[in-house]
Amino acid sequence: MDGRPIRVVVADDQRVVREGIELMLSLTDGVEVVASAADGEQAVAAVARYDPDVVLMDLRMPRCDGVEATRLVRRDHPRSQVVVLTTFADDESVLAALHAGARGYLTKDAGADEVARAVRRVAAGQADLDPDVQRRLLELLPAHRPVPPGPAGPVPDGLTEREVEVLSLIAAGLSNTEIAQTLVVSEATVKTHVNHLFAKTGVRDRAQAVAYAYRHGLAG
Repeated sequence: MDGRPIRVVVADDQRVVREGIELMLSLTDGVEVVASAADGEQAVAAVARYDPDVVLMDLRMPRCDGVEATRLVRRDHPRSQVVVLTTFADDESVLAALHAGARGYLTKDAGADEVARAVRRVAAGQADLDPDVQRRLLELLPAHRPVPPGPAGPVPDGLTEREVEVLSLIAAGLSNTEIAQTLVVSEATVKTHVNHLFAKTGVRDRAQAVAYAYRHGLAG
């Protein structure tokens, strides 16, 4: 972050929770709370006004819930990353938040160190998921979108094992967001892998990448 504080907006409809999070973050080195919001509409407005690095977003809020607020933030202010901090860790809530573009997901029993770590990691472009949430995702996603096995022979064009996985998932029709969820990495990491494998293979777009994957036996 070039030495400047990580700017954070806190969104939660419960005042005591919101103020508690603000106090906790105020004691965290390198973090500055620039605004708070009591619902999703206020959260989106605060992001537009203050341009934060990270939004700590509750899911269940009036007027505009955390999932929709996350979607709007990521659509209109893509520089601002979202960490969900909620009581809910059910499958539907987790997947909805990640599909909306959340880069982190913590439950409210997370400690101060865990929240601070998530803020720092997400601000740096990484993903950060509660361990229980991550285990649940690993149980859920492979059942629906299995990571294809690697090639039996030599890998062409110097592709790494991870780039082969990403290419195989592109061939399976997954978007970058869906690939990130399947591999439990950030979307920025997926984009980096995609750029590298495009450069190595000489393909110009995803359609050519799919053809390349099938031609070299890398499609699932």
